[in-house]
Amino acid sequence: MPVNLRAPDPKDLHPVAGLGIGTAMAGVRKANRRDLVVFVLDEGAAVAGVFTSNRFSAAPVQLCREHLAADGGRGGRAVRALVVNTGNANAGTGADGLARARRTCEALASHLKIAPQQVLPFSTGVIMEVLPVERIEAGLPQALAALRPADGAAWAEAAEGIMTTDTLPKAASRRCIEIGGKPVHVSGISKGAGMIRPDMATMLGFVATDAVIDAALLQPLLREVADASFNRISIDGDMSTNDSFVLMATQRAGHAPITSLASAEGRALRDAIAAVATQLAQAIVRDGEGATKFITIRIEGGRTVAECRQAAYAIAHSPLVKTAFFASDPNLGRILAAVGYAGITDLDQGLLDLFLDDVHVVRAGGRHPDYREEMGQRVMKQSEITIRVDLHRGASEALVWTCDLSHDYVSINADYRS
Repeated sequence: MPVNLRAPDPKDLHPVAGLGIGTAMAGVRKANRRDLVVFVLDEGAAVAGVFTSNRFSAAPVQLCREHLAADGGRGGRAVRALVVNTGNANAGTGADGLARARRTCEALASHLKIAPQQVLPFSTGVIMEVLPVERIEAGLPQALAALRPADGAAWAEAAEGIMTTDTLPKAASRRCIEIGGKPVHVSGISKGAGMIRPDMATMLGFVATDAVIDAALLQPLLREVADASFNRISIDGDMSTNDSFVLMATQRAGHAPITSLASAEGRALRDAIAAVATQLAQAIVRDGEGATKFITIRIEGGRTVAECRQAAYAIAHSPLVKTAFFASDPNLGRILAAVGYAGITDLDQGLLDLFLDDVHVVRAGGRHPDYREEMGQRVMKQSEITIRVDLHRGASEALVWTCDLSHDYVSINADYRS
């Protein structure tokens, strides 16, 4: 069961003018389920993308990078469509996988009367299996026939259409600001439940806004948002081959262009996009494979943000920490051990404080004299828990979201291809 997560209500998802969404049941892996999604952008939109840092990246990731690089420095303005399939990752498929990803782009481009380089492909699912591109080609007419403006219902269907082991679709939306009396909207979807770790957490994320923004600002804006959201989640420490996060700006809100992220309008737009991305990222953790608890890890008092992240990720990736939380077993020395091996070579353990929510567990590197195990167990039985560690080395801090590790995680991944 997801941790305090519900399916999105289409009424809560704002439309984004200048974007069309269509879905289909193409039977990529399983029959009678949405598994093909098409996004079609009006001319003049801008697109940016960030992708997995896994060196064994999937064919669609390689092709997305190629197509965005071929945009000629236009800030993604040449991109007119995205095509997403679930059920097959088209990763570990070599030259044949690249050829099949190109065929997917060519097929959609032919229907839309655009160049194949104007299409970005995305795949998610089983690795090292041949992409059934013929099924995708056959499903595209159905997806295009279902194409409609990106309203709440369209976003909700698209969220369902990109799921793999997710138990619920994930979508979020904001009406962020008014610029020159014009409302600006941000909506998006994501998927992911396993193979999730920082540096592009198997996740896909697609966020769109109708804001009018200088196309050159989109890529730095996206990187900043990704670092504050999808790069702060970890479920199992395994990095996917297919992770992709895309930001689309349709330029249809009708206000004067945003030309600086430092302006009031630029900051408001960035905050709204970051809020949507953070909600989507946290939804992935809440729906983590077998998850029963949502855990926030806050490291404070570091000399640098980088060392705070080291400590946070060490805790988040520790199977011993995660299984202890699943069992509600306050074996909290496991947290201290994780901080100790995080790689902060000159860490002074005699300064460290550890808190579970409001419970002060460790003071000055040792067990707090007032701490009792039943206090820790009380917190660990909660569905939402905060681990806070103060290193007392400086003023930097970092935040990471993770979940526990349960029996169901093993079962889900043991049976994934069944």
